[in-house]
Amino acid sequence: MSKSLTANPKGGYRFLPGGFPYSSGVIAESGYEIVHVTLAYPLPWREGLDSVRRSLESIGCERHALCAVELRCPEPFPLQGFLDFNKEYRAVLQEWDMLVDGENPVARTNVAPVSDPPEESMIYGFSYTEESEVTRPTFVIAGAGEIPHSDLEERRIVRRGETSEEAMLEKAACVVEIMRLRLDRLGAKQEHLSTIDVYTAHPLQKALDETVVPGLPAAACLGVRWFYSRPPVVDIEFEMDMRGVRRDIVL
Repeated sequence: MSKSLTANPKGGYRFLPGGFPYSSGVIAESGYEIVHVTLAYPLPWREGLDSVRRSLESIGCERHALCAVELRCPEPFPLQGFLDFNKEYRAVLQEWDMLVDGENPVARTNVAPVSDPPEESMIYGFSYTEESEVTRPTFVIAGAGEIPHSDLEERRIVRRGETSEEAMLEKAACVVEIMRLRLDRLGAKQEHLSTIDVYTAHPLQKALDETVVPGLPAAACLGVRWFYSRPPVVDIEFEMDMRGVRRDIVL
């Protein structure tokens, strides 16, 4: 997470490099704003990416305007399965010439609903840039679980295999700190946030009281959306993402 912002001139945004499969976050360049979209009917991820591309082109945007993707998967992957999926996902973006100096600039959240999960990985939502005179920062912070390191390795998972109240608080504290660091490195502030999302299958109130709200005071006024979902990798138990946008629409 020590890497600095990288410009994506074709997309009208800058991004925090996050590793092989996705970036850690994106923020619109001056003259652009990020728009968030939720799909009324999620689509299989490969078909969904093609549909997103056509949707962008229909409003006069290039594919490079795509800056964040939200996925829903059937269940948490074993680590190798997650890495395999990421290779396939990244290959599509590489075919589209989306990479910037070998880095994937597109932020991503990928979680597994506990109730009524999909039969295959689906596109749930996405974000894109468009030209705008808006001066407030607009941005998306990618989903992150309790791994305080860019290397996705089982040994890096905080309190791996533990789900006690104490362990969950430590996991939540780790994720809140990741969110705070990414927000800072994007050059945005909590006052610019419009949405804070939490993804966990475990009770949330104590984590809200002791980690989320103290660490992100904006949550006290803004509120937190709890998705009854698991992070996408087995043994990761708590995930968050955030964004600050002016336009949030449903297609």
